[in-house]
Amino acid sequence: AGGTGEFEAGISKDGQTREHALLAFTLGVRQLIVAVNKMDTTKWSEDRFNEIVKETSTFIKKVGYNPKAVAFVPISGWHGDNMLEESPNMPWYKGWTKETKAGVVKGKTLLDAIDAIEPPVRPSDKPLRLPLQDVYKIGGIGTVPVGRVETGIIKAGMVVTFAPSNVTTEVKSVEMHHEQLEQGLPGDNVGFNVKNVSVKDIRRGNVASDSKNDPAKEAASFNAQVIILNHPGQIGAGYAPVLDCHTAHI
Repeated sequence: AGGTGEFEAGISKDGQTREHALLAFTLGVRQLIVAVNKMDTTKWSEDRFNEIVKETSTFIKKVGYNPKAVAFVPISGWHGDNMLEESPNMPWYKGWTKETKAGVVKGKTLLDAIDAIEPPVRPSDKPLRLPLQDVYKIGGIGTVPVGRVETGIIKAGMVVTFAPSNVTTEVKSVEMHHEQLEQGLPGDNVGFNVKNVSVKDIRRGNVASDSKNDPAKEAASFNAQVIILNHPGQIGAGYAPVLDCHTAHI
């Protein structure tokens, strides 16, 4: 938000803009659009927009993004300025440019920036990993775990194992948005019906994998990218943080 004080609050130590950019990068999001909203409250100020672009560029660079690969778009949701069509209220704005692997891409509106996002590669050839977001008991159907496929595919007839619960069962059917699927692919948010498993046996944070193809299992040690959002000044023995890993909250 471009309003006086709003942008500053967003990128302050505990601000949401700061937290969301960190979370997006941590979760593997590598393409970013910065839409500076409420430009009407700044009287369509070019100086205010440039100030926000400069501050945001410095910040997202520290997070891990390349500002040259990011589209910065001044918008106002009030009447839709620069969202779908070019706005007459900001004649100083000549459009956004960003660097991609294919070359330099240009555009004017937020819609242009969304259209310029490159679809990420879906790792469907890797072993199945599906962190559960929730587990439902549905009358007449049974136990239905739901979650997003991260890698691999899930389909009816597959025998899956839930880690670390160590529960193994057969998938009866796979659905997305109330439509039956032949298979769920990476990026799909799916629900799947499983045989002879109670809602008490599995829970949010468990990971479903194919029992016959490198199933998820415990490890003695592992390497991880860790991002610390808040801490008491220093981290020492006895410090007990809250840990979030995919959908698990520990």
